Amino acid sequence: MERFGKIALAIHGGASSGSDYLDNNITSYEEGLERATTAGYKVLMDGRSAIEAVHVAVKVMEDNPLFNAGLGSALNENGEIQMEAAIMDGKYLQSGAVAMVNQIKNPISLAKAIMENSNHTMIAGQPAIEYAVNHGMMPVSNEYCITEQQRKKFLQSKSAISYNLPINGKKKAYGTVGAVALDRHGNTAAATSTGGPALAHAGRIGDSSMIGAGCYADNSTCAISATGQSEYLVRLVVAHDIAAIMEFGGKTLQEGCDYKIHEKHKHMLAEMGVIGVDRGGNISFSFNTECMCRASISNQQPLYVGIYK
Repeated sequence: MERFGKIALAIHGGASSGSDYLDNNITSYEEGLERATTAGYKVLMDGRSAIEAVHVAVKVMEDNPLFNAGLGSALNENGEIQMEAAIMDGKYLQSGAVAMVNQIKNPISLAKAIMENSNHTMIAGQPAIEYAVNHGMMPVSNEYCITEQQRKKFLQSKSAISYNLPINGKKKAYGTVGAVALDRHGNTAAATSTGGPALAHAGRIGDSSMIGAGCYADNSTCAISATGQSEYLVRLVVAHDIAAIMEFGGKTLQEGCDYKIHEKHKHMLAEMGVIGVDRGGNISFSFNTECMCRASISNQQPLYVGIYK
């Protein structure tokens, strides 16, 4: 008998059509994905919970300036940071989320604190920052999360709009990070975090803070973290629908993910990607974009890292 039951973890760093910046830094992206996966998997190997594992994995990506979450978040139309995150426990169906925040180094930690220390599901804006301070999270400066790359992208995008040109040519990126995990007790968890799209309308809230859209976990089916065109992910309730497809449609995790991403809404031409894990330790990736930064590991399969299809 194995010392540990089945344990598994998968992460993503966003779905996109690719970019010159990604191509020029692909080794760094792969290394970043490996670091986050290894950190989250160590939590599982130590016998700790799936919630702790996804929290740690997402924190590592939030601290990496390559990914659009935490440090490295995109700038909205006013050149400001506007982050959101959510986390969900598949055993008790508890969740926490945060939206429209800046000055928070790790939004996923705030989402976890809301889940564990309040009766609320989501807190947004300045009250969320005050909640973080009241729970021992020191705020960072407004400039902390702004990288030179995101500032450059903001200025280029603003300029393109002024001249009625396509933003970044044909390249589109939906920067989000996420993680799903199964721990040795058979419990699942999911977490998602984002800096949102570049030039987002001030006050706009996307799928990454919405349970059932960008994040969902239920031990009876699966844990899902989604990425892509956020407004579609919200309208199509992507993460929860995959769980429903498994529960009521009798499909496996991979079948459910593929059906949702490639078949059910193909007439809508929505660009989406998901990662998932079920209670059997099966891991799924499904995306209809050119690439999705992703990685996985379990005690049944070695470390895998992928960028393009």
